[in-house]
Amino acid sequence: MSAISLQTLPFGTDAARRLAARLGLACGEIALHRFPDGELRVAVAPVADTTILYASLDQPNDKLIALLFAAEALRRGGAKRLVLVAPYLCYMRQDIAFHAGEAISQHAIGTLLARIVDRIVTVDAHLHRTPDIGAVFPGIEAANLSAMPAIADALAATGIDPATIIIGPDAESEPWVKDLAGRLGLQHTVAGKFRRGDRSVEIHFADAAILAGRPALMTDDIVSSGTTLMVAAKALRALGATSIDAVITHALFPPAMVAAFADAGIRSVLSTDSVPHPTNAIALDETLAAALRSELSKTPSPETTP
Repeated sequence: MSAISLQTLPFGTDAARRLAARLGLACGEIALHRFPDGELRVAVAPVADTTILYASLDQPNDKLIALLFAAEALRRGGAKRLVLVAPYLCYMRQDIAFHAGEAISQHAIGTLLARIVDRIVTVDAHLHRTPDIGAVFPGIEAANLSAMPAIADALAATGIDPATIIIGPDAESEPWVKDLAGRLGLQHTVAGKFRRGDRSVEIHFADAAILAGRPALMTDDIVSSGTTLMVAAKALRALGATSIDAVITHALFPPAMVAAFADAGIRSVLSTDSVPHPTNAIALDETLAAALRSELSKTPSPETTP
């Protein structure tokens, strides 16, 4: 049995292979078979003492079941340490019950994953009322990495107008906006947002005067429906922004929406490769590899997680 290996669910395998190459590891693919009734059969590659499991958890429901089955097979095969690399981590939005009777998905998924792996590494997890990701995963190691260094490096390498103002489309985006603006030495501002529903929002800018005649770069962690981005773009255009671009960590929106973004005045949308998407332009393999290199020399304990 080898000391360490990397295995990936059969989604986003290009990013998994790049990460494996950074770490000097082979990349094994976990095989999935779907039976006619929808059930899954999962088969893992040869087992190592420490196995890094790569699984970005967009479209999460089947992936979570596949991950559970893969962990069972790996543990039974002798794996002593399982490290989940989930560049996008699902079900973090619902961290409280907003209405009576609602499940708190963050608690449920956090408890499930903490029972099957020993460490979790993710990027820009959608945590708003949970300041420490360790609280989501009781009893195991957890790291919430920032994509902003990789995004800043990519933007700086291609060149960015020093007059550009970094825009947060809502208050929740402020940590990412402030970080990116600081790394690039640019000014930033954050919009106020009132949400009426998943696809109905209102956007306003308190300091509108600084936006006229300047390029705007909107920044956020997740774009799902795209409504906030489009409404913000229309507001920026009305206030006189000379150009509007967007850069995001997790692109969860349908690729066909790029045309709607263009109609709203967004010139370009760039995303990291946390989720496979046509807008991917910024690789996270070095960000992830830097956090995982300690695993290469770590000796797993003989205890296993049930």
